[in-house]
Amino acid sequence: MNELDLAGRLVPVTAEQQRGWANEPGIQLTPALQVLSTVIHCNRCHNDCEKEVSQLPTGDYYCRNCINLGRLDSSMALATRAEPNAFQVAATPVLAWVGKLTPDQQSCAAQIRQGFQTHQSQLLWAVTGAGKTEISFVGIAWALEQGLRVAIASPRVDVCLELFPRYQAAFPTIPMVLLHGQQQTPYSYRQLTICTTHQLLRFQAAFDVLILDEVDAFPYAGNPTLAMATQRAVKPQGALLLMTATPSRQLQREYRGRIAYLPRRFHGFPLPQLRWRLAYRWRHQLDRGRLPRILKRLVQQKVQAQQPFLLFVPRIRDLAVIDGYLAKWFENRVQWETVYAGDEARIAKVNKMRQREVLFLVTTTILERGVTFPGIDVIILGGDDRVFSVASLVQMAGRVGRKATRPTGTVDCIVAAYTTNVIQARHQIAQMNRRAHSHA
Repeated sequence: MNELDLAGRLVPVTAEQQRGWANEPGIQLTPALQVLSTVIHCNRCHNDCEKEVSQLPTGDYYCRNCINLGRLDSSMALATRAEPNAFQVAATPVLAWVGKLTPDQQSCAAQIRQGFQTHQSQLLWAVTGAGKTEISFVGIAWALEQGLRVAIASPRVDVCLELFPRYQAAFPTIPMVLLHGQQQTPYSYRQLTICTTHQLLRFQAAFDVLILDEVDAFPYAGNPTLAMATQRAVKPQGALLLMTATPSRQLQREYRGRIAYLPRRFHGFPLPQLRWRLAYRWRHQLDRGRLPRILKRLVQQKVQAQQPFLLFVPRIRDLAVIDGYLAKWFENRVQWETVYAGDEARIAKVNKMRQREVLFLVTTTILERGVTFPGIDVIILGGDDRVFSVASLVQMAGRVGRKATRPTGTVDCIVAAYTTNVIQARHQIAQMNRRAHSHA
């Protein structure tokens, strides 16, 4: 193993490897698990497991909580080496992006860069479609030019897959790596890392700058293990930037005085508002294999106009009902796909939508944020379902109008009643648009 592959990492090593590395200078070995009287404590994910359900036939214990990262047992250790920042200070600018930021974006970008320079953690609160990624370029360019190590993490694989080529294009001379659980490519030490938040559990004091995109998204939001991993992955004197369009009240309180706020989309057009579409018995109809009349009409209109769209549904079981109905209705006259979090073909299906090989996707909330399909509309079936939070509904609306070539579009929200979550989502969108107008 390359010694740099241990830099800022927590790498599981066997008992045999421990003996070989025991006297190796610069390598620190920590027991992978602490075996206590009734529980075992994992030093990778910092969770406790009951001993009686965590014992292996060998007599060793293992951590059940982070086994998706590879089994960690009590015979193993975690090896790490201090981050050396083995990168050159740049003699020339590293940012190749030739776009132009608006004055509001420039103000936020300058505030973020200042935070990186002063090692201060911040929150970027920017409406969906405001250009968070582009706003981050200025501060990241400064950090990379200083020879600092940078990471961008997101809770969603789909977001990482979309971000990686954008950062590659913006910083073509910078070595970077993409890390997520579905990838087979081995880890390599790079100056810029794009990864899912679960991958941060493998790092320790690695990054001078860590940007956490979509901080309010599942599975990061409300997950103390991932919050711990985020704090541990940043160097003690590093800077953390959280980015979201829908911060919780707790985040707003925690970062008061350290918020870069951008209520306007980059093209100046407002965030599309949810349009009420009443279907009083939509759940009853769906559970009996039928589609609400309004949904059939909306889908037919989009198909006839060849208008790309996303159709969000509240439950995975709803996908099969809609897919079966559409298959009979359209036969082979139009192409679409169904997508959910556990779909092994999810990445390929999303790429089909990007390449316009399908007209629309029927999806759960997995695509509510972080993905950009130019020129689409959105239909939300069952917006009154409790699975759709206020933030989810706002994020779904934010999939529309994200390109200057088509800055508008429609968001149809089918409900059985005027529920609190939809009312609050509409109120939040209206409030953000008022702020954007007054900010102009």
